[in-house]
Amino acid sequence: MMGSHLDSQPYGGRFDGTAGVLAGIEAVHTMTEQGILPQVPVHVVAFSDEEGWRFQKGLFGSRGLVGRLESGELERTDKHGITRAQALKDFGCNPERSQKSVYPPGKIGAYLELHIEQGPVLESLHQPLGIVTGIAGPSWLTVTLHGFAGHAGSVPMGLRQDALIGASETILGINRIAKSRAPAPTVATVGSLHVFPDTPNSIPEQVEFTIDLRDIDALRRNECQKEIMEFIAQVCAKYNLTYTIRQDMLEEPKYCTDWIMHILRESAKEMDLSLPELMSGPFHDAVIISSIADFAMIFVRCRNGISHNPAEFAASADLALGADLLYRGALRTINHISQLIPHS
Repeated sequence: MMGSHLDSQPYGGRFDGTAGVLAGIEAVHTMTEQGILPQVPVHVVAFSDEEGWRFQKGLFGSRGLVGRLESGELERTDKHGITRAQALKDFGCNPERSQKSVYPPGKIGAYLELHIEQGPVLESLHQPLGIVTGIAGPSWLTVTLHGFAGHAGSVPMGLRQDALIGASETILGINRIAKSRAPAPTVATVGSLHVFPDTPNSIPEQVEFTIDLRDIDALRRNECQKEIMEFIAQVCAKYNLTYTIRQDMLEEPKYCTDWIMHILRESAKEMDLSLPELMSGPFHDAVIISSIADFAMIFVRCRNGISHNPAEFAASADLALGADLLYRGALRTINHISQLIPHS
């Protein structure tokens, strides 16, 4: 199986995910042009809702493919109150048939995903491509702080239960806690914040914000998350607030499969390329497929390391090299898998 995702962020670019889907199609198309009949079936997949921005829970398509949709997930709503089930129906899908799409363990012999790097490493190394060593495990949290609304002009500063003041101090603390792990690749981001009642002359009673915490080391990430939760409790006690924390996503870090990485190295040598190897901070559909199959990834250099932004860009020459490496790697992978299948 080869592929990636087609959805994007509201302020996203044209290459994130899409490059991997088109590269997979190109690899299969080249096999057809060359008259190659693979000895095992080859699937190209375009996953939906990897980004998770609409329903605040990503990797939906790949999780559905491996049977990991959670109870109540189809009832999650977007900011307009539309459920995921209704959105699927509006698109022409039948959510009740989701189990018929599940691939059992052993169905996929290997999964290859090409993706833009979404970071500056390859460009800094003057390399068009890289081989991925592993994918950091994301932990997504939604935090809600509860205070008490009041008139902005009449409640003295010392008597307020201002949820936004608590949220502001918490967000700065999250940034400090994650930075304290340097030089480890721990990252934490607060990317969404909602204030209620959201009026200029009222003290904020409730603030909801998200935390996106990632690391390639699960123990270090979990320790960081524990420290963040303890800090939230301290801030709320300081400002007389209450709080809730909801875990929206928790994935363990995954390391790419050795034998497929070896194939990619050999294929790169065949192309006279000596490629760097680097970890992925962003998660990808590959992290989910890894629960039922061996996997590896190819990164393509992107200009200035920009992603999730309209300025996102990867050069055609780099994408062509990546597609060529994917094609060669796929042929070797197919050959490897076919040798493992008993033949009559």
